[in-house]
Formats: sequence, C-alpha cells, structure tokens
Amino acid sequence: MTVFSQTKRELENQREKYKAEIVKLNKLLFNETKKEKNALEDLKDINQKIAVRNKLINTINLEAKLLSTEIRTNEREIAKLNKSLKELKADYGEMIYKSYKSKSQQSRTMFLLSSQNFYQAYKRLEYMKQYTQFRKKQGEEILVQTSFIEKKNDSLVIQKKNKEALILAEKNQKREIEADKKKQEDLLSTIKKKEGKYRREIEKNVKEDKRIAAQIDKLIRDEIEKANRLALSKLKDKPKTATKKNEFILTPEAKALATKFELNKGKLPWPVKEGLVVRKFGNQPHPTFPGIIINGTGLHIVTSKGSNAEAIFSGEVLNVLVGSDGTKNILIRHGNYISSYNHLENSFVKKGDKVEIGQSLGKIFTDKINGKTTLVFVLLKNTKKLDPASWMLKR
Repeated sequence: MTVFSQTKRELENQREKYKAEIVKLNKLLFNETKKEKNALEDLKDINQKIAVRNKLINTINLEAKLLSTEIRTNEREIAKLNKSLKELKADYGEMIYKSYKSKSQQSRTMFLLSSQNFYQAYKRLEYMKQYTQFRKKQGEEILVQTSFIEKKNDSLVIQKKNKEALILAEKNQKREIEADKKKQEDLLSTIKKKEGKYRREIEKNVKEDKRIAAQIDKLIRDEIEKANRLALSKLKDKPKTATKKNEFILTPEAKALATKFELNKGKLPWPVKEGLVVRKFGNQPHPTFPGIIINGTGLHIVTSKGSNAEAIFSGEVLNVLVGSDGTKNILIRHGNYISSYNHLENSFVKKGDKVEIGQSLGKIFTDKINGKTTLVFVLLKNTKKLDPASWMLKR
C-alpha cells in the first residue's frame, strides 16, 4: 500500500500496532532470565526487533508524507480564503460608503416621494429593505468566513505540531535501531568466530525437529486409524466408497463440526492470550547460515511465563502425547481437523475429553536455559499441515 491508498486513521493504527509489538518483543524476548547466553538465539531476537522498528519507521515516514500533503493543501486553501475574504471586505466597505452617503432619512423619504405612482413607491420600499438585508447578510458572511479561516489556521498549527512529533519519533526510533544494529554486529562477530560449532548445532536441531515431526505424524495416522475403526462400528450406513488412507471417516456430527470449523476460517482465536510469533509456518532459509532450511510445521509462539494453551475451537481430545523431554502435546479433533498444542509442561485434559473454545488445556513449558515460554501450535486437515496464521484472527 502507498501513502495515497492508506488513510490517516489506518496509518495511525498501524503505527500504534508496531509500537505495541516492540513493547511485546521487549517483554517476551528481552526480559527473560537466561541461564546461558546463546548468540544465535539473541541474534534471532534482535533481528526480529530491528525488522519491526524498520516497519514502524516506514509507517512514520508515510504518515509524515500524508501530513505534508495535507499541510500544503490547507495552506493553499487558506490563501484562497484570505483572498476571497479580502475581496468580500472591499465590496462590503464600498457598499457601506455608498449607503452612508445616502443615509439620511430625508434622502430616503425623498426617494419614496419622488415615485411616479404607488406601485413604483412600493417597489422602491422593497428595494430598500432588500438592500438592508443584503448588507446584513454580507456582514454575516464576513464573520463566518473569518471564523472558518481561524479554524483552518488552528488546524494547520496542530498538523504542523503532529508532523514535528512524527519527525521526533522517527529520530528516536533511528537512534534505537542504531543501538540494536551495534548489538547485531557484535553477535554476528561472536557467531563468526565459532561458525562451525553453531552450524553443527543448527543442523542437529533441524534433524531433531524432522525426527519429532515424523514421529508425531505417525502417531496422528495411528489415531486416525483408531478413530475410523470406532466410527465404522457406530455408523448404521457404512460408506459405499473406500475411505482414503489417513483421512477421517466422518459421522454426521463430525461432518457438521468440520463444516462449522471451516466457516470460522480467519476468525478463530489464538491459542494464547498474549503471544509473539518467532517462527512462521513452512520451509524457510536460516537467517544466518545459507544452505540450511528450517521447516516450520506450525507456529512457534513465545508468550508470558505461566501462560496456558487454550483450545481454538470446540472438539474432542484425540490424544495427549509425551515427548522424550517430558513435555506434552495435546491433539484436539474438530471433525476432520486437528489442532496440536505442543511444548506443554502439563495437561489439564485427557484423551476422550470434550473441550470448549477458549478452554485452558495445559501450562506452557518455560525453557530454563533461554528463559522463553514457547508454544508450538500446529493445525492439520487429516494429516495435511495448514498455515495456522491464515485461520486465526488478525492481530
């Protein structure tokens, strides 16, 4: 979007959104107590903050440009109004002068008495009344226009002050970003000294992520198979066509729930009350080491310590999986959709439980090393992974 296609209100809202995001970044990524320093983690965090600051600066620039355009328009309009007012005052002054010259009651009476007949006298009397009304109207118009110009001038003063405030805000953000870039350079220097070690560490983490994802995929396929056996035993009318492998057989109730879920695409609540996405969905190149691809099976959302994961929709707990590190992953079925809440310290629900939208499912695990409380949220249709961000409410 360009400055011309965005309204002043939209830009103001966007600026406030980025400011709030920076506050959230500082709270969730830079206020945790860390047992160990990790240059790669710190670099990722600082990169995210720099990216948001750049967006904020860009929005401030667009706002300032829009204000500059409004100021120029107002200045031109005020100049035109002043010229019009000057002409109006000149006309009014001339009319008052002429009126003064024929002001006496005698001249008015003579003007009426010199009429040739009654009709002419009546017309002259009407003319005198209209002339008096016109004088009054023109005087009022001068007052109205003067008041309007004063308001325009006041508005112009406010606009100029707002522009000065935006310029100051931009300077402050640029100062902050310079400090962040200095930290970024220091971290890059640290990483470069131990590049081999960090690269091996990342490659190991990528392999582990893939292994865990494959393990969870297998468990989900197993759960679908079990659910289908149970569904077939309950269905009076058996499906006439063979069910596709790794797809749920839907009872009428499950089908209705799936339809309801689909109708809420883009309107579903987030699985945490307050959170910050630190890894998006899909394959993405590593920001520091070329050649390494990170696979985002879902969203990695950092939230406040002690936060709970919340169900994004009503459904049934398909299973509660336990990882090798003891953290839990709750799978909730919504017809043929599954929402997965991974990296939980504990679980408030068990397999087979019915859950409601917004229900707390478990406390999110806080890493004692980096101090971060991160929920890994995955969304699937049968076994196909979906981008959760396109299903959630825009933040």
